Amino acid sequence: MKSAHALTLSAASLTTPVLHMARPQIIYEGWVLKKRRKKMQGFARRYFTLYESGLLSYSFEPGQPIRDQIHLQNAAISTSPGRKDVHIDSNTATFHIKCLSTEDFNQWMAAIRKFISSAGVEARRLSTQRQASRKSSLNLNLSRSGLLLEEMGASFDELDHAISAFQVDLNPPKTPSLNKKQAHSKESMFGLFKKPHHAGVQVPHEPNQQSLTLPNSTRSGSESLREVRERFDALRAQYVSLVKIMQESINESSQQASLPVTTEEDEDLYQSPLHTPSATLSRSGLRDSVTSASDSVVEWFDAVDEGPQEFVVEMGQDVSEPGSRMLSGSSETSSVDTDFEECDPALSTTLESPSTRSMAVSRRTRLPCPPPSDEGSLFAILKKNVGKDLSTITFPVTFNEPLTMLQRAAEEVEYYNLLDEAARATDPVTRMSYVAAFAVSGYAHTRHRTGRKGFNPMLAETFEDVRMKFIAEKVRHNPLEIAYHAEGENWELTVTSCGKTKFWGKSLEIIPLGTNRLKIGEETFIWKKPSSFMRNLMVGTKYFEHCGNMTIENSATKYRCVVDFKQNGYWGPTNVVSAAIHDSNGTTVGQLDGKWDDQISQMLEASHFHLLWKMSPFPKDAPESYGFTYYGITLNEVTSDIEKRLPPTDSRLRPDVRALENGQLDLAEDEKLRIEGLQRERRANGAERQPRWFKQVGDEWHYAGGYWENRASGWKNSPVKPLW
Repeated sequence: MKSAHALTLSAASLTTPVLHMARPQIIYEGWVLKKRRKKMQGFARRYFTLYESGLLSYSFEPGQPIRDQIHLQNAAISTSPGRKDVHIDSNTATFHIKCLSTEDFNQWMAAIRKFISSAGVEARRLSTQRQASRKSSLNLNLSRSGLLLEEMGASFDELDHAISAFQVDLNPPKTPSLNKKQAHSKESMFGLFKKPHHAGVQVPHEPNQQSLTLPNSTRSGSESLREVRERFDALRAQYVSLVKIMQESINESSQQASLPVTTEEDEDLYQSPLHTPSATLSRSGLRDSVTSASDSVVEWFDAVDEGPQEFVVEMGQDVSEPGSRMLSGSSETSSVDTDFEECDPALSTTLESPSTRSMAVSRRTRLPCPPPSDEGSLFAILKKNVGKDLSTITFPVTFNEPLTMLQRAAEEVEYYNLLDEAARATDPVTRMSYVAAFAVSGYAHTRHRTGRKGFNPMLAETFEDVRMKFIAEKVRHNPLEIAYHAEGENWELTVTSCGKTKFWGKSLEIIPLGTNRLKIGEETFIWKKPSSFMRNLMVGTKYFEHCGNMTIENSATKYRCVVDFKQNGYWGPTNVVSAAIHDSNGTTVGQLDGKWDDQISQMLEASHFHLLWKMSPFPKDAPESYGFTYYGITLNEVTSDIEKRLPPTDSRLRPDVRALENGQLDLAEDEKLRIEGLQRERRANGAERQPRWFKQVGDEWHYAGGYWENRASGWKNSPVKPLW
């Protein structure tokens, strides 16, 4: 490949290839059924192509523009031969495809397996393995950059053909004009050039570069060609940037390749029990963790990404739909230098939090202790359960954050002031806009989550927040269901929270099933949440991605708002949300735009927006505080106004959560085991607790009332028994 500064484009060269490279070699191609991205849309017929480079792409028809693509070198593949299913999970996307026949399935898998290493890795002394692992780690950037360069080469090639075709369009033969369908086909050829690019990459203008000059009769074509030229320069800038990254990685590799092996590394290597392929894992855990499933000591390890892996799912295990329950959040983290106070169990800061809305109580703005330095490898546990029900998996306490799922549910209602605004609004579009902004704001707290999960509540465990009269209770143990209720002036919110979860090899897919029901006066708004993915579970920076549609319906006025959580692209902006509000006739009467981790605005005119919601700033040390918001930091705090009023079932009184918050890991593990044992004992004796503050209505749980009244009486009228 020629160097970037030698790539030039002139009007005279439009009829010849810009880069003299061969067309990508195709290994296999054909029709398969692909599951659509949005829920309840089923499978659609798509044309897939697998290239020799490991690039797997698909389009609507052969020869049409590529809709999406992934690299098999970065993927985990799980298969179900009996159902002819193939699930390909990369770091950025997940393809669920179903072959049309058994023969077709075998041919596709024969092609895919060319990129899957089936050779086992024998365990040997860690001193030797660590050196190989270090080289693999140092070359990780080289491998990724190489893949991106290869993809960019394909983009240059597509650009070459598109420019050549456009040159023909500028000088067409004397034939009748194109019809609309043909014109759309020509326009779609340039879909590649409409993608945004990184603004931070700059390439200096070359003085000897020829400019494009075209006749005035082709003015519109000239403008389009100039746009093509701009996109070409953007691609070239990205190429230059990647070349620089590779050069830096090479220098880094040469400088660090001869680092000595430390004494700490001279230990046995953990070998995965997976039968195909066997995966090598390197040790990074700082301590042994005790699982809640047994009394044995287990060591936890970080996974090393050694390329594609295949997981075969046995018949009877449903992988076409998620099959377990778990509520979790994750996002990317960064390293921030922070001086934490000593781990004093009684320590709490009493400065006023920026997100605190109660002026009568001073609340802390920092946690007593930072998280454990290493929670272990989530992938090391999940990889043994691909395609299986994950609800029975027990994790060590180091995988938790010091909040229960009831407390995490309260984080979704942090911006309840938006419901106050919705209740005050008289215009139906404005009211729906604020309701939609509130629904989107419930995701903001996941921005810096580290991948740790909340503690599983005990049946009938509760959590309250007096700031918005929030009460949550665990109402079902298996499958896990949580119900919560909050209220303000002229509004009431009732939510049933549950979800299905499936691990696909590199990503954790979470599909919420519960219903959100908001009552404002005589109007009721109902919506369900879209799907979410926890990416990069195996290696790299974990992050949380929400994608799909969320439809909010007003049962009284028949207005509805369709909120679209955009799927993150390779080069474009992330976490984008857009919404359209429709009246009872289906006419679009309002539009919203923004990001779920930033702000949401209502479009009043083409260039006039009204800001509905803006996320409160995170603490500067958020990545070193479990990724909590200021509001999240206060959720496990026992302040003076509630100290003697909490029922013995409140999550703040759980000793295992408190011990983890104070950095007492061994005590937290012991207490977690003890509390879970008490619940199993109650269940075995037929004395299992039943939900007290919520009643089941169909598939939902509604607030039965009475909590705040009993709280005001000091629980004398209705005693509450402790759970731990």
